[in-house]
Amino acid sequence: MLSRHVFQAQRYAGSRLGSPRTLATAMPAAGQGRDRTTTGPTAVVFLNMGGPSTVPEVHDFLSRLFADGDLIPLGPLQKYLGPLIAKRRTPKVEKQYESIGGSPIRKWSELQCSQACSILDQISPETGPHKPYVAFRYAKPLSEDTIEQMLSDGVKRAVAFTQYPQYSCSTTGSSLNELRKQLKRLDPAESITWSVIDRWSTNEGLCDAFAGNIRETLASYSEEERNDVVLLFSAHSLPMSVVNRGDPYCAEVAATVMSVMKKLEFSNPYRLVWQSQVGPSAWMGPQTMDAIKGLGKNGRTNQVLIPIAFTSDHIETLHELEEYIEDAHKLGYTGVKRCESLNDNKTFIRAAAELVKKHLSERAPATKQLMLRCPGCVSAKCEDTKRFFADTSNKAALQVDANA
Repeated sequence: MLSRHVFQAQRYAGSRLGSPRTLATAMPAAGQGRDRTTTGPTAVVFLNMGGPSTVPEVHDFLSRLFADGDLIPLGPLQKYLGPLIAKRRTPKVEKQYESIGGSPIRKWSELQCSQACSILDQISPETGPHKPYVAFRYAKPLSEDTIEQMLSDGVKRAVAFTQYPQYSCSTTGSSLNELRKQLKRLDPAESITWSVIDRWSTNEGLCDAFAGNIRETLASYSEEERNDVVLLFSAHSLPMSVVNRGDPYCAEVAATVMSVMKKLEFSNPYRLVWQSQVGPSAWMGPQTMDAIKGLGKNGRTNQVLIPIAFTSDHIETLHELEEYIEDAHKLGYTGVKRCESLNDNKTFIRAAAELVKKHLSERAPATKQLMLRCPGCVSAKCEDTKRFFADTSNKAALQVDANA
């Protein structure tokens, strides 16, 4: 569904906008003005896109989405076109969220983060207590809301933990850019020492959780059918213009699929497919619905759709994938089913906690991959954000226990 918003925005803007413009941001001197004390709780901040929990929140959600030049570059007219497009799209999107009872992503994110912090208090007491926070890009609680709460709570050490397992400049990149922007405004003295878990596409526990859910879904087929069910790993697609810029997302999604299939010992045939393409421009394919139809025509009517790039239910799983299944059933392919999302999966939550523990013990600000800009990147914001999280002047702080 997100890609539909992106396409509509770009189509509305038209070629008269010219090339997207980026704004340079001032760079603070490395480590300047930082408070190096780390007493107080260690904050674990789950980053995600977010979603409107209620229908009345849809317009504000879309307004923020279309204001994001990282996701939808509209050039110098962004602040004028964004509100117009959001207003036009709101009625249709309201109906979609009404059909699923509002987005459950906040509920699941808060539950996952809270339970992960409880586990962390047990397995990593030296970095505790651990306090859970959620920071969404386009819905409440926004990054600025979370930062203000953290400052009020006396947080001095924080881990930004992306809930997009596979990195893309349009998702995790945008969330980190916004976090950096709000930190410069709300915490100019850099009193909070930050590090970031920016990707975890092949994490053992994450892939165990995906594999477990797949096994449960396969168990719903008869023994005669089970080993021939086609596994369709469905991820949100990207325009080829983004892929060709060097965005690592598609490769990282493929790595997740391979890791999960190893867990399953390659028990079933499988494909990686891509959902949500709209418009005439080239997107990563094959598209999920096209794959469902093509396999069905070839006699492979038993298929499991697996939301491999999402860590909880939201509009893409509860509305879009369910639409695909409904359409497949209308075509007579009644063996098409959807694998459950991770949501409150205990294996997943445990994996998240153990990854944070490992991250804290390694005392590194981020992965080496985060520091590598895409070959075609021209964003000054991206450079600033990467330099901020790569700043090794806070290394001493990272080596101090939270309550030392």
